[in-house]
Amino acid sequence: MKFRATVELGGKTATGIQVPAQIVEDLGSGKRPRVRVTINGYIYRSTVAPMGGAFMLPVSAEVRERAGVAAGDSVEVDVQLDTEPREVTVPPDFAAALDGDTDAKHFFDGLSYSNKQRLVLAIEGAKTDETRQRRIASTVSKLHAGQT
Repeated sequence: MKFRATVELGGKTATGIQVPAQIVEDLGSGKRPRVRVTINGYIYRSTVAPMGGAFMLPVSAEVRERAGVAAGDSVEVDVQLDTEPREVTVPPDFAAALDGDTDAKHFFDGLSYSNKQRLVLAIEGAKTDETRQRRIASTVSKLHAGQT
């Protein structure tokens, strides 16, 4: 389903696209449908979120860069219902650390896709091996305690 929208700036850096209510209804998957979004030929997976009486799609800095758009740009958006399972690829070193702590692994396995992805991206974003190992240890400790 295609529609035209403006990439809106919310706060200092957060951006999103307002999705017409009729599009959300036509997707037929409730008020938080999982979707595949195409902007300027770049495809990403996301979830429509109701915010302040409107339906919004987040547009991260990475998506803006890869799609070649910025806040204030008018874009054509194509959204399709995404029914494929969402799997997070856990890096081997993080997976090994989780395997060493049953409680942490169990808690991690019960997290939503977006929370798992957030944790993995933080670990993968480390610039040095020392920082990466510190982030893995910290994350496993928090997960063991039932925190994210």
